[in-house]
Amino acid sequence: ILCLSVNSASEDALLPAPQNISILSTNMKHFLTWSPVIIQGETVRYSVEFQGEYEREYANESWIPICECSLITATVCNITEDISATVAYNLRVRANVGARRSEWGALKGFFNRITTSLTPPLMKVIADGYHLLVELEDMGPAFQFCVLYWKKGQESRVKVSSVVHLDTMEAGPDYCVKAQTYVEAINRSSSFSQTQCVRAQGVTSMWLVTALISSAGFAVAALTLTFLTWKTSKIFQYSCCPIAVLPDTLPPTQLILRGSEEAEQCDLMVRVMPSEEVLRLWFQETL
Repeated sequence: ILCLSVNSASEDALLPAPQNISILSTNMKHFLTWSPVIIQGETVRYSVEFQGEYEREYANESWIPICECSLITATVCNITEDISATVAYNLRVRANVGARRSEWGALKGFFNRITTSLTPPLMKVIADGYHLLVELEDMGPAFQFCVLYWKKGQESRVKVSSVVHLDTMEAGPDYCVKAQTYVEAINRSSSFSQTQCVRAQGVTSMWLVTALISSAGFAVAALTLTFLTWKTSKIFQYSCCPIAVLPDTLPPTQLILRGSEEAEQCDLMVRVMPSEEVLRLWFQETL
């Protein structure tokens, strides 16, 4: 039994602890990384634990396992959900091969999320007619953005969340925008993004296009109205004063032209009289 215990302890000592343990933290996302432990012909698995201020001060320096990083084969662990307070944390990782384990490899020093690296947001500036819009990357509920915009030396600063209407532009001048990330939980801001500028001259172009379209529409409407008026007058004219077709045998002297109250809307009324009445009138005029 003593020999077996010595051999077992000797085998455990052959499993080295993970080395080069470090934290990668950007935009409040935290990852613990380490160098792989190489054991020929074996699959090495890793387990990670953390210790916060409460565990150190009030829970007998206990450690809490990170369930998502228990017996994993990767050499990286996402600890973002476990680093939930702005306090100092200890972190450690251990290698496992079957029933064998290594010693714990610990992070040198403490990690506090206040040291996370904050980057400027991805930003898109849009000139939509008269409106100056800025579209910002969605980085999560913990993030706000401080936007700085200006025109001709004038500057304005606002805090926004994602998409915002900054200003109503004037035709002519340039409008420039830059933004930075702000996290209230750690009271820190990133550097500003690169400045992006848009020209409000697009407003003038839009006015020109609108004016041309309006003018063309007015011209078409005027022509259409003129045509309809002319066509309607012709229809009324021919309804009131139909064209009389004279028989071929009627002499020209048999055509009598008279004004009529019924034809007050017509230029000329043509009345065709029977031949007997024409002869009678001619005879009376002769006498």
